[in-house]
Amino acid sequence: MGRRAFALVLALALAVCVSPVERKCLLSGSWRSDTGCRMVVSILDKDNRFSGFYLPGPAAGNLELLTSPLEGSQQDTRLVPQPIFYFTVNWQLREAARTTVFLGQCYVDTNKEETLHALWLLREVADSPDEDWKATRIGTSIFTR
Repeated sequence: MGRRAFALVLALALAVCVSPVERKCLLSGSWRSDTGCRMVVSILDKDNRFSGFYLPGPAAGNLELLTSPLEGSQQDTRLVPQPIFYFTVNWQLREAARTTVFLGQCYVDTNKEETLHALWLLREVADSPDEDWKATRIGTSIFTR
């Protein structure tokens, strides 16, 4: 291999190894869902856990919903720049008991815009085992900054 060819191969190899700073996604901060819900996530602790609050949007219906606490965790962004996360919302309702669990992934696009894509399960209290079939709902949400 000639010197020029070797220099070209070396330059290409170095260009691949020296990539720009990798985009990382952190859940901390304010988010809005595609249905108008809002949430604020605290700064992650050393174990990648977080807390915060969640306020449903107009799609939640006519229930008297209050700001509700949330708690969760995400993968370490030193290991995975676009981490998987989960969080649980224990709804503060005047006349009903509900809990929702969200599971998803945080993505960063080429414009450094973050989005959360989540699957959720909402569980309501059932009055009896015969009513259990209608106590769980499933859906998806997309959150943006």
